[in-house]
Amino acid sequence: MNRNRSEGSEQERHTLLRQMLEERRSEIQGKLRSILDTLPEEKAFVRDTEEQSVNDFVREVDFTLMQMKSDTLSKIDEALHRLEAGQYGTCVECGTEIAPARLAALPFAERCRDCQERQETDAANDVAVRVNLPALGTKLREGMALSPDQEATKNE
Repeated sequence: MNRNRSEGSEQERHTLLRQMLEERRSEIQGKLRSILDTLPEEKAFVRDTEEQSVNDFVREVDFTLMQMKSDTLSKIDEALHRLEAGQYGTCVECGTEIAPARLAALPFAERCRDCQERQETDAANDVAVRVNLPALGTKLREGMALSPDQEATKNE
């Protein structure tokens, strides 16, 4: 009898999780449609540089938002696959259960909080090493330094 109850409650949990993920997917798809509908159509007439610059900036922001939403949709699809495979809610790194509060806030989370923090720290360290931040700072200071001619006109 207990086994039937636990199977029933697991099935209810599965249904609720699927519903939550699918609602989130629908919400994001609606936002994507909204962004697409509001994108300005290209006009055939010539704009001044300021108007063109603003238009380009708005388009870049819209495309970035669309990319972010698309990435989220992919993560939701992956979460649905993990749900079907019986792996949803389990950290892909350490295998522990992901906290229900974390899944409620981020239903497509694939790592527990500790593993996610470690992954983000490692990624940030990798970027810092590749970019060589101290060398970049030196180059910026050198680029901002005034030439002797500029220094002379500044002091006049």
